[in-house]
Amino acid sequence: MAKRRKVGNLLGLAVLSTVSAKPMHPYEMASLMRARGKDRDMDIKWGSLYTVVGNLEKHGFLAVEGSSRHGSRPERTVYRITDAGRDELADWVRELIGVPERERPRFEAGLSVLGALGPDEAAALLRRRLDAMEREIAEDRAVLEAAKEVPRLFLIEAEYDLAMRRAEAEWVRGFLAEIEDGTLPDLDLWRAFHETGEMPPELAELAERGAPKD
Repeated sequence: MAKRRKVGNLLGLAVLSTVSAKPMHPYEMASLMRARGKDRDMDIKWGSLYTVVGNLEKHGFLAVEGSSRHGSRPERTVYRITDAGRDELADWVRELIGVPERERPRFEAGLSVLGALGPDEAAALLRRRLDAMEREIAEDRAVLEAAKEVPRLFLIEAEYDLAMRRAEAEWVRGFLAEIEDGTLPDLDLWRAFHETGEMPPELAELAERGAPKD
């Protein structure tokens, strides 16, 4: 089970990781995190950066190192990571890597109510999704192959994302084939429901039972 952290926003994790290399001001943090694609790895709201940095300082994970000024720009506060911040960073990473947590993607939510659409429309939408996914997978695979000189340690999150999307595409491909070739169990009941507007008794009984327990 995930711990309740003093700063639980994943942007805080990204900040601690970024500042662990050297002291920097928030603008530099944001520039580096954007360059490294951190907003692809986690849900980041850039508008909350200064609030997150302030909270990390409040709880002793960051400390003010000094300030810097470039030309006529306003003076910027430079932060460094503290020993407590390094401990928090390491503990947070241990939790994220070692403690499995069930995540609920939007696609799973859509699948849970797929019966609201007829089989033909569902198949067309799944085909559209699969085509888009295959294009994205090909593009991302090309990017990874072109990054051969980058140490693999800095690409593992991209490898993982690609593997997960390949697995999803394979599942969608199989499910779509079952609809299109008519081998999906109870496909006739699903189609009849949308053609007549009446719930077949077999489906009505299942709906009354509720979902199976995990």
